Amino acid sequence: MPNRRSTSTRRRAATTGSLIAGALAAGLLAPAQSASAAPGSGTRIHDIQGTTRVSPLAGQQVQDVPGVVTAVRNFGSARGFWFQDPEADRNEATSEAVFVFTGQNAPGVAVGDAVLVSGTVSEYYPGGEAAGLQSVTQLTKPTVTVKSSGNVLPAPVRLRPSVIPDRYAPDARGGSIEKLPLQPGRYALDRYESLEGMRVEVRDAPVVGATSEHKDLWVTAEPRHNRTVRGGTVYGSYADPNAGRVKIASLIPYAQRAFPVANVGDELTGSTAGPLDYNNFGGYTIQATELGTLKDGKLRREVTRKQKSDELAVATYNVENLSPTTPQAKFDRLAAALVTNLASPDIVALEEVQDDNGTTNDGVVDAGQTLKKLTDAIVAAGGPAYEWRQISPVNGQDGGQPGGNIRTAFLFNPARVSFKDIPGGDAGTAVKVTREGGKAGLSASPGRIEPADAAWTNSRKPLVGQFAFRGEDVFVVANHFNSKGGDQAVDGRFQLPARTSEKQRVAQSKVVNAFVKQLLAADRRANVIVAGDLNDYQFSPAVKALTSGGVLTDLVDKLPKKERYGYVYQGNSQVLDHMLTSRHLGRVDYDIVHINAEFADQASDHDPQVLRWKP
Repeated sequence: MPNRRSTSTRRRAATTGSLIAGALAAGLLAPAQSASAAPGSGTRIHDIQGTTRVSPLAGQQVQDVPGVVTAVRNFGSARGFWFQDPEADRNEATSEAVFVFTGQNAPGVAVGDAVLVSGTVSEYYPGGEAAGLQSVTQLTKPTVTVKSSGNVLPAPVRLRPSVIPDRYAPDARGGSIEKLPLQPGRYALDRYESLEGMRVEVRDAPVVGATSEHKDLWVTAEPRHNRTVRGGTVYGSYADPNAGRVKIASLIPYAQRAFPVANVGDELTGSTAGPLDYNNFGGYTIQATELGTLKDGKLRREVTRKQKSDELAVATYNVENLSPTTPQAKFDRLAAALVTNLASPDIVALEEVQDDNGTTNDGVVDAGQTLKKLTDAIVAAGGPAYEWRQISPVNGQDGGQPGGNIRTAFLFNPARVSFKDIPGGDAGTAVKVTREGGKAGLSASPGRIEPADAAWTNSRKPLVGQFAFRGEDVFVVANHFNSKGGDQAVDGRFQLPARTSEKQRVAQSKVVNAFVKQLLAADRRANVIVAGDLNDYQFSPAVKALTSGGVLTDLVDKLPKKERYGYVYQGNSQVLDHMLTSRHLGRVDYDIVHINAEFADQASDHDPQVLRWKP
């Protein structure tokens, strides 16, 4: 974690109900006799935490605050420890624990120590205050006195459906919620905040986000809420971000217990427990001092069916920053997936194809070597000898990793389909719709759609190509809309969070929608497929703008709700990639092929999709 920094502010006001009182009554928070509070300034942890997100004592010195050490972080530049008051008050809005930040110094305490801590109350904003996240109350510049050791720890509060409210967060009309009174019985974010730093646990927790390279994973404390067919948690509306999702990290030394490598659908059986933290890598996180046992859910990578001889198969696949500098193993995995899992589709719209030297920022924009390396790997995997078409972007103008010059591209199997090459397409020339003999056509193929439009500033321009299959012309538009970078976090302090990046995607959708309408105006029976990474949900304003006027159907809406996903972010299985079709294509067979997003071992962070159409 980054260094914890001191800024000011934190909680006030009170709420009713009583999770803590209930826990006390049940004996869950009964203190060990040797850990009784010692006399000091009279300040207790719940006084520091208060009843809002910012401490009423922020910026003040406190003396001899009593508690028991529940967890220690003795690595990195954000060392410290959590300690908890075993003598809880009866206000469910006030947390009974807090983090003590010791910086790069060893904490100097052990789990089970009864301590008196003096220090300065401060608020740490993960990622900096401008990032818009919630703050974490902490004590800095501490002086610690150990009074006794080996004390029994307060029992963890179990996170489960009865504890987590259905409503996610108060609506401050886009403003900050950090000074609003906490209502943990009403809002999930308030419940988590009321437990900040305290020992919590999940039991027999389903994994809904696979283990990442950072050695963390996501579980849900609401095992029956919005589950996918393969064990994840489906994100189906802005109103319900699935409040039971919690990230799991570990404070256990790796030599003592390796972090589990889990896929979606696995389960952490037994108890996973530790202090409830909050950070800029996923919000509320159990910093585990106890890890459950991993139960294999036996999730398998899907294989779609082979298209019939009279069916056209079109796929879309975000290959995640692919360049010749990418290890050969990734090329081989992508190729194997295209050949086996996707059954060698006839046309593939690729996203995130980088130039021939990747992120070396030297003006190179061509991607011939990247695409050759991929198509060679496909042949080696037993697949067809694909050809490709693409248009190199203007250097540094299409976003993505600096120097990478990512773009969309087409692969196609010339033994099954033909590509109509029409000269004139380049980085800056807008393709036009033509009409000849009552049929729609293109002024250039491949061509770019309105590349000079402001909608595509620092973003990938759509690529359109004209294909022919069994006597039918098919227009395919490959897209990669702008990312969600800059949007406020779902679990941040501004509620409801602003989706500032959405404005550009709506503008991009309108441009593509207008182009499709031009094709259909030239020929109302035109076969149009719009595919790619739209970086937005099926219920988003951007996708609504793209389908405006009924010119396109988003195929994901044809799937059962539990199957509408191809990307997993912070434990939410969601839709970012889409395939949309014009009316004349009629009924198509559509499949999201789950081979990446749910797995710890990924060739890409996106799942590919494929449609099959019989003319």
